[in-house]
Amino acid sequence: MEILSQLIQAVDQNPDSILVMRQQTEQRLPAHQHDKAQLLLVYGGIAYLQTDEKDFYIPSNHYIWIPKNYPHNLMFNTQDLYIINIYFPNKKADSFYDELGIYPVSKLLAEMLSFSEKWQGDYYEGSWEFEFLTTLKSVLSKENLKKFSIQLPTTDDQRLNAIIDGFRNRLNESLSLDSIAQQSGISVRSLTRLFQTKLHITFVQYLKMLRIIRAMELINDTDLNMTEIAYEIGYSNISAFSNNFHQLTNMRPTEFKTK
Repeated sequence: MEILSQLIQAVDQNPDSILVMRQQTEQRLPAHQHDKAQLLLVYGGIAYLQTDEKDFYIPSNHYIWIPKNYPHNLMFNTQDLYIINIYFPNKKADSFYDELGIYPVSKLLAEMLSFSEKWQGDYYEGSWEFEFLTTLKSVLSKENLKKFSIQLPTTDDQRLNAIIDGFRNRLNESLSLDSIAQQSGISVRSLTRLFQTKLHITFVQYLKMLRIIRAMELINDTDLNMTEIAYEIGYSNISAFSNNFHQLTNMRPTEFKTK
């Protein structure tokens, strides 16, 4: 694909530079990787990053650190989304930078990004912009922020994917392991084993994450209040919804909406 080749060339053609890109260039490109590490910041919506093992959900005002040569592809469904990509050359650094992770944008990071909001293109060692961006990168590992934990595991098992597709759009219903097993023509024991062997989580854990992901989308894209959103994703108890939301996102639904 020509666009993919152009992107990889733009990122990696100057291996010693720090590259700032503000276009939504990576949207819906197939899986690819860079020789540089990538800091991807998301504003105004939810972005979806797919890897071989998991689907990652990146809410507004969060960033994802992608280590060098880590295959991924980015997707998003709203035109209001604003993305900043900063690509860093390979330098020995803290082990923080060896792992993919999603974190909230702190006030300090937001101020640094605001200061550099008009920057675009390659910056080289010896320039003050390069030093500033290097400092920005160093800040990431020093903040000790808690990782955002919604990461949906994926599988190439066609039978399990068909079962998941069967209830993915029915989250407002009362869903249970027994009912899904019965509807799918499979025993509860076999369905439990499928989730554990193919996705390495339980059915309940997977369903909980699906519901909270849908809640984030509804909070971002609709004017529904929290009670309406809770019912829309299958919760009859607003407190249970709020507690599960906090457990997976480190914030309450109302705080997420404010951000």
